[in-house]
Amino acid sequence: MTSSTLSLATEIEAATGVNPATCYQCGKCSAGCPMASESDLRPHQVMRRVMYGSREQTLRDESIWLCLTCETCSARCPNACDPAGVIDALREISIESGMATMPRTISAFHKSFLEQIRTNGRLHEVGLVVGYKLRSGALMNDVTNTPGLISRGKMGLLPDKIKGVAEVKRIFDKCGVTL
Repeated sequence: MTSSTLSLATEIEAATGVNPATCYQCGKCSAGCPMASESDLRPHQVMRRVMYGSREQTLRDESIWLCLTCETCSARCPNACDPAGVIDALREISIESGMATMPRTISAFHKSFLEQIRTNGRLHEVGLVVGYKLRSGALMNDVTNTPGLISRGKMGLLPDKIKGVAEVKRIFDKCGVTL
């Protein structure tokens, strides 16, 4: 093993408590992954790259950003390797190291989601959609669905704020979350 192999595997183990070398590549995680057909890398392939120490290649891969974090892979793993946790840790390391290649639409959704939580203390769907559309530039995509959703009461026009919004904002500030 090279030092880069030890470095990435060690970082992942420190972040997740999972030793990537315990994955024996059975593929059960990938067989249950709802995003497997959409990603270049399936969960077991991500685990393999971590074991091999393909640091830059793994941290720059768009596949780690397509994970839904549904944790189906982690639930199916017979060895408790927690591929979802490993992928989440890879995202964090990718951002911290400046290697993140998060697709624009995923970044837009992430920021819009967090903005709603920070502002209201909970998710407001209309605010999420508006923020996402403005950030992603996909202003007119699926616009014809909106009136029907609102008229059927599926999307409230005004947000319901929690009582402790100031505390939520303080948590965001303390954690250094910028939007």
